[in-house]
Amino acid sequence: MSSTTNYILGVYDDEDEVLHAVGEVKAKGIKVEDVYSPFPIHGLDVAVGHERTRLPIAAFMFGTLGLISALSLISYTMVFDWPMIIGGKDFFALPNWIPVTFEGTVLFTAFGLVTTFCISNDLWPGNPTLPLDIRTTDDKFVMAINVDKNKVSAADIKKALKESGAVEVNVK
Repeated sequence: MSSTTNYILGVYDDEDEVLHAVGEVKAKGIKVEDVYSPFPIHGLDVAVGHERTRLPIAAFMFGTLGLISALSLISYTMVFDWPMIIGGKDFFALPNWIPVTFEGTVLFTAFGLVTTFCISNDLWPGNPTLPLDIRTTDDKFVMAINVDKNKVSAADIKKALKESGAVEVNVK
């Protein structure tokens, strides 16, 4: 969000109102940039038009990388580098390695997903987040509409927000 972008904000008191308002506003040909809420609202991502996340694919890839890394490390150390007979078992005792490979899979998946999530959402130390309305952290729901990305005039956008139940309409 750059400082030269013009936003019109519709502030709502209730999550059901903002969920229905998104549909009403989009039906009038207005593109909704995003909706900010103090808690997740079921179905809001579909109403706004967000694409389905690809984080499960990343989780599978990181888990596979963790599994391969853990098995490689264990097999190298226990079979080639320092073979030891533990409890009378073979050097290549795959069933005994399952707990460690599971933990390696979970570790790689967790760290990989946190890193991927932070990078994809521009969340890193020193990157300032500029809230459009500070009340979204308490009890208000804000629908943000980018004026520059809409073909509808600003006056019509304000009117549509008021008609959809917004208690306030602000320009930011």
